[in-house]
Amino acid sequence: MLTGSDLLTKVKELGDISKSDLVRACGYVSTKKGGGERLNFTAFYESLLEAKGVSLGDTGTAGIGKGGRKLSYVATVQGNGNLLIGKAYTALLDLKSGDEFEIKLGRKQIRLVPAGATEED
Repeated sequence: MLTGSDLLTKVKELGDISKSDLVRACGYVSTKKGGGERLNFTAFYESLLEAKGVSLGDTGTAGIGKGGRKLSYVATVQGNGNLLIGKAYTALLDLKSGDEFEIKLGRKQIRLVPAGATEED
């Protein structure tokens, strides 16, 4: 599978051909159990975007919570008045047990600022 500048060069070189032929020519092909050919369009387009300098974010676990669910970035106040953020969010920020934050209250907003940090940080 071609990546980076090699991928961009090949795409320009091939010019106006079908998408299937383009994906195949760049090596984004795998073999099915039955021996048939599977074209990996998603991998091809992700590599193409990366080669063009477009970042789709961390391809690791960023934005993915427990069980592979996408994070909603919305928190709901619980019936007992607690506001739970959750482990997936603290893991994204690499927060550890014992990390302290100052609670800054604004008009209809809450900001958590690491203890000892300045506003500009």
